[in-house]
Amino acid sequence: MPKLYEYFGLIVMFYANEHEPVHVHGKYQDRESRAEIIVVNGEITGIRYANVAGRAPLGNTEMRHFKELVSARAVEIVSKWIDFFVLHKSVKSELITRRLK
Repeated sequence: MPKLYEYFGLIVMFYANEHEPVHVHGKYQDRESRAEIIVVNGEITGIRYANVAGRAPLGNTEMRHFKELVSARAVEIVSKWIDFFVLHKSVKSELITRRLK
């Protein structure tokens, strides 16, 4: 499970056995939500957030942090998805210590 980012205690990651569409999971303690990045003709056209079956969803503060990070880093997340799942490259984790907006 490659960890992409750590942002104020929130972990943003892929599961190694993932499938399309491009998406990441946001985890904080025992809570988890998911963000699907919608790509049409090579362009990001939207981001959909959803709960993960069988898991308690992120709380309000953590969900706000998750949305901030995914919105700010969507292009980079898609690139990391391609690197990991298509090109079979490793991806580096990043610790973010300043607020994104």
